[in-house]
Amino acid sequence: MIRNLDTLEKRFDGIARLDIQRAVAAGIKTVQAEAKARCPTDNGELKHSIFTDVEQDDDKTIGTCYTNKKYAVFVEMGTGPKGQQNHSDISPDANPVYHQGPWWIHESQIDKRVAERSHWFYIDTPQGRFYQCLGQRAHPYMYPALHDNRDLVLKQMSDVISGQIRST
Repeated sequence: MIRNLDTLEKRFDGIARLDIQRAVAAGIKTVQAEAKARCPTDNGELKHSIFTDVEQDDDKTIGTCYTNKKYAVFVEMGTGPKGQQNHSDISPDANPVYHQGPWWIHESQIDKRVAERSHWFYIDTPQGRFYQCLGQRAHPYMYPALHDNRDLVLKQMSDVISGQIRST
């Protein structure tokens, strides 16, 4: 005979119903906050575009911290020769290929204030002003937000799960 079998069964039932999504959400929110804190800002557009999502996929729960800005990867990884020279702190799993020559950006494709602050060489043509760009160094904010907070994220997830187990 097993004593307190009904209590044990209730505990197992409670463990089976753990809300893992809540634990993952707590962890990924920490990553989001850190990514926003590390994100380089000009007008805050990129910083305010950092979101999170938690999805259940069969037997796993996936937390994602992301941005919907197309230029975000260029900020994270850097561009051109300058990006290749200085891209420490990017993910070791990323292998970006950097364009080595300069490129030209039409004035309609960039904020004039940004171009002038960068002191880019430019030419004026009948089609408008073109700025010559040699790239930018990497400004990692997403990868370090996760990497540098792994232990904290795991602790937060563990705390949420432990709290759920205690309440069963």
